[in-house]
Amino acid sequence: MKKKVLIMGAAGRDFHNFNTYYRDNDDFEVVAFTATQIPDIDGRKYPAELAGKLYPEGIPIFDEAELVNLIKKYDVDQVVFAYSDVPHERVMHNASLVNAIGADFILMGMKHSMIKTTKPLITICAIRTGCGKSQTTRRVVKELKSRGLKVVSIRHPMPYGDLAAQKVQRFASLEDLEKHKCTIEEMEEYEPHIAMGSVIYAGVDYEAIVREAEKEADVIIWDGGNNDTPFYTSDKKLDIVVVDPHRPNHELTYYPGETNLVNADVIVINKIDTADPEGIQIVRDNIRKINPEAIVVDGASPLTVDNPDLIKGAKVLVVEDGPTLTHGEMQYGAGVVAAEKYGAIDLVDPRDFAVGTIADTYEKYPDIGILLPAMGYGEQQIKDLEATINKAECDVVVIGTPIDLRRIVKIKHPAVQVGYELQEIGSPTLAQILDDFKF
Repeated sequence: MKKKVLIMGAAGRDFHNFNTYYRDNDDFEVVAFTATQIPDIDGRKYPAELAGKLYPEGIPIFDEAELVNLIKKYDVDQVVFAYSDVPHERVMHNASLVNAIGADFILMGMKHSMIKTTKPLITICAIRTGCGKSQTTRRVVKELKSRGLKVVSIRHPMPYGDLAAQKVQRFASLEDLEKHKCTIEEMEEYEPHIAMGSVIYAGVDYEAIVREAEKEADVIIWDGGNNDTPFYTSDKKLDIVVVDPHRPNHELTYYPGETNLVNADVIVINKIDTADPEGIQIVRDNIRKINPEAIVVDGASPLTVDNPDLIKGAKVLVVEDGPTLTHGEMQYGAGVVAAEKYGAIDLVDPRDFAVGTIADTYEKYPDIGILLPAMGYGEQQIKDLEATINKAECDVVVIGTPIDLRRIVKIKHPAVQVGYELQEIGSPTLAQILDDFKF
């Protein structure tokens, strides 16, 4: 008898676990996926073109709110929890619920879900969304490219559109972003790589993706998102993990961020320039307890602003990276730091002006506060974001997202763009660590 499986996910790890372990496995029947975190993923199907010969009709995707009814309806034997950036307590609440209905609750380990690459591999992950993983990735890529190496990055999945069409995506130009109909969230991750002349892949089928990337790479970078664990392994591998002293103890209380902490060869303590000394020390102590063998790099992410004089004495609307504020639970980001640094007199509360899906976001994440998350998972959400910004009564818009939103939405107010790059403090540096990683 095949065991009936339901996979809980958010359009990333769930599809990957299915592809690597369940897709062609005759011992199991995956009856459904559930979805959360990402808008408008539920109500669709994981397509037959990707699901393999055992699933000629594809696999339905439901809202996670239907979990209990789905387990009963399909007589599910096993529920696989397959998404990230989740408090340990919430994971176990899900486990208790699933077990109470009678099904097994499973957290898959990396052994059954990692794909081996033939190339040297550097993985860059984090313990939470918004730690500064992206600038750490850019720092490593630039360092490797300066040594004459062909570097190809592979980003954690962000398949928010046509899943079959997004099986393998390659981004090397701004035109590729348009070609693949990227959301704001995708552009925030891919565009900085394009800007520094680097190639980045993403998609749905990560076996097919890495085989394409290997054709043009001396070294593969795993650019891990949403504090997930790496999808890849190699005979020659270095695991770098970024932690955030603005959220001390989160490195011990989130899944699977703690797994990343335990697994790390190198741990970057980022944002030391803006964090409280107490938070920094808590993080150091936790690293020492959990992974004392790891190399620790102290880092900062100093800010730049393209027109800081506009901020001084102004009432500003701060727009921050969406996922960092939503499931990342940060209540401020680079935009707020820049606003305070350059003399803003007041932050404008965007909730008073929120429309449509942006208003819905505040209802779902009531702790965001007086910041505007740059939500743009679809065309309507981008329109609602634009309308909210333009409706706001402010002097200046401070854009703290990794891309310049002025290229995506028409902002009627004066606006400034915040930039940030990783800067190591003292020794060891990432360059020194990479010197010991023989390519």
